Amino acid sequence: MTINPTANSNSNSNSTKNKLDIWPLWTAVVTPFTNDNNVDFESMSKLLRMQESAKNALLLLGSTGEALTLSLEEKKKVLENAISLKLKVPLMVGVGGINIEETVKWIDYLETIQIDCYLMVTPLYSKPGAIGQTEWFSRLLKRVSRPTMLYNIPGRTGCALNAKTLQQLESHPFFWSVKEASGSTAEFHNYRQATPTISYYSGDDGMMPFFALSGAVGLVSVASNVWPKATHKYVDLCRDGRFKDILPTWKIASDSLFTTSNPVPVKALLHELGYIKTPLMRPPLSHMDLDSREKLIKANEIIIEWERHNG
Repeated sequence: MTINPTANSNSNSNSTKNKLDIWPLWTAVVTPFTNDNNVDFESMSKLLRMQESAKNALLLLGSTGEALTLSLEEKKKVLENAISLKLKVPLMVGVGGINIEETVKWIDYLETIQIDCYLMVTPLYSKPGAIGQTEWFSRLLKRVSRPTMLYNIPGRTGCALNAKTLQQLESHPFFWSVKEASGSTAEFHNYRQATPTISYYSGDDGMMPFFALSGAVGLVSVASNVWPKATHKYVDLCRDGRFKDILPTWKIASDSLFTTSNPVPVKALLHELGYIKTPLMRPPLSHMDLDSREKLIKANEIIIEWERHNG
């Protein structure tokens, strides 16, 4: 689904951003693999159709999609496959790395295909300060003609997205939103105060009820890979402030998906339920690091029962 063709006018950009905010749930889609460790496009197409049926927008090639372990050609084929399905939901694509020239080349390629928006994470490993982060994102945003979500996940990148950087970029016509995954309600509130015109999304399934209280407009989810319709209902209830209908069920379910590094548990559960052919990961992640599927199976039973009463 192409919401808006590439355009450089501020008015077109603002219109597109408003349209993107009507999608409260974005699924950070896994990349399934075959037994010989190639991308399983058949299973992936089924996953994408399942999300489309639930009316969930899609994030491809994020950390949940193991983008850093895919080759450039594999990443292109993942996107070509998704675009070929002519999905009726928006497509967001992950942009991350440490080498600015390689990252710019990736964006330049993405600008040539029919996607809707970008997710840009803070540079990996190097721990840049406010000035370095501002220079990084400014350079990347100069190359885009579509709305962009910036991503704060210090547990993976090694440093937090700097609030001063957000303030410097707030007026940029293609800076649309922030995915906040620090796990801190105080940090979320501070970001919101620093840049009140920017849309904020929870990047953590379990934090959505609390971030919704602080103004989150939606969720970028891991859980919706396996519970697409139930997670959509969960987000709707969070946005409506109906917390008695949510906790502790969703806390238990969310925790089960992060007993080891994401996306190991969610791929294990997708495999257990027959949605994907294997639970395999690309090194350095391994499905063997998951000690047991017992918590995942129990969480799935809990969500099925919850959905039966709240669907």
